[in-house]
Formats: sequence, structure tokens, C-alpha cells
Amino acid sequence: MQVRNDILFHSLHADGLLMLANCWDAGSARIAQAAGARALATSSAAVAWSHGFADGSTLPRELLMASVKGILRVSALPLTVDAEDGYSDDPAQAAALAGELIDAGVVGINIEDGAGTLALLADKIRAIRALADARGVNLFINARTDVYLRGVEPGARVEETIRRAALYQEAGASGLFVPGMVLEDDISAVIKATPLPLNVMVRDGVPPLARLLQLGVRRLSAGSAISEATFGCIDALTRQFLDSGTVNQAGFPRMGYGALNSLMG
Repeated sequence: MQVRNDILFHSLHADGLLMLANCWDAGSARIAQAAGARALATSSAAVAWSHGFADGSTLPRELLMASVKGILRVSALPLTVDAEDGYSDDPAQAAALAGELIDAGVVGINIEDGAGTLALLADKIRAIRALADARGVNLFINARTDVYLRGVEPGARVEETIRRAALYQEAGASGLFVPGMVLEDDISAVIKATPLPLNVMVRDGVPPLARLLQLGVRRLSAGSAISEATFGCIDALTRQFLDSGTVNQAGFPRMGYGALNSLMG
């Protein structure tokens, strides 16, 4: 009997390290799946940039949903979506967005405190959990806390992260995402203090995979890094073409026309 994707996605956090090479559209999702991804995740920045918008909850919801539906059209892998702050300060509206994503087939979301209050994110998590439960879906709610990204005093970051983890767990979060946390001592302290599976993000200074496994990290996200590299290639090659009338791929990895066409077919 086939395991439901929401149950499968939770199980991927139970042991080992879930690697999420964040995608942004159907094409990047196909590439991630072909490369061996066990699940798919979006990057809010990558999705926004792919539509010509800045990151930061500026993307129209219909474009977010179009990207999500495009990914789900080409892949049956479990999909978690970066919902930023839920695109609203109203917990009911954040839950309504989660409901649209659930109806589309999404089994996980990221939702962040960002510049908002801890209490507000906790209220959003409660509202989303209640809606997901009513739909009969064990939605993986990955609570992102921006303690390390928003200038909290270095000496207080671990304590503050642990405090937020407890609050978000009580509200119904399934996991804890702490982008910007790279020091082994910090990672170890947070893991010891919360039962929530810990998600860290690729960044200079992040321990190697083997060490992350030893520490007990359960999820590693690429974030916007793959998209940034992709757009960097586009920028360089476009400028080269406009300057010289050539497209010289030397130094850039390339998938040929035939390989790409076959993958997308």
C-alpha cells in the first residue's frame, strides 16, 4: 500500500538528514527529482525572482499557487512550500493560504516570525494546524525563526532560539528552521533543548554533512543558493552575448538541448 505523502514527509525527518535542493518551478523540480531528491521544497526568493518580484511577501498569491501547481504537475514527491509569513498578519488568512496549498497537494510549509512577534507566529501556527487537522492532513509546519538573521545579540541567540522553539512547538509546529545558525555548539545546544527536528541552511561555515548527522540535524536546505547561482549564470551569459554576439559556456556547467528536452518530456 502506498504511504501518504504527508506521512512520508514526516518520516523523512525521523532519521538521517533530509536534503532539500530548493526549486522554484516545474523545470527545476524535474532536475531535483532526476538528481535523486527524496522530497521537494520551494525557496520563496527563488519563486519570487522567477516571476520578476522581490523576495519578502511581495509575490501575488496566484503566482505562488501557479508555481506550486506546476511543480506538482511534474512530480509526485512530497512538496513543502516556503510560505514566508503566510502573506498576512491575520492568522485566519495565513491558514486560508495553507488550505489552498493543502488542496493543491502540498504536505509541508515553512512559516516565519521574521519582523513579526513570536505571539503572532504562534497564533498563525495554531490556525494552520487546526485547518490541516480538519482537512485530515498531517501538514509538516516548519517554524522558521530569524533570530540569527535579525541581529539578536550573539550571546543571547541560543537561549532566544530555544525559547521560541518551545512556544512554536506548543502551538503545533512540526519542525524548527534556524537559518544563519552555523556554529556546532549552537546547533548542539538547540537540538538538546527541543524535540523538534532541526533544519539548518547552507551557508559559509555550516559543518559538513557527516558532522551535521553526528550532531543530530535532520534537515539541510539549499535556500536560494541554487537559484542565485542559476541567475548568476544567466546574467553572465546574457552580458557576454550582448557584448560579443557569442554564448561561450566555458566555465559554466551545461545540460545539452537533447538532455533537457528528454528530461522535461
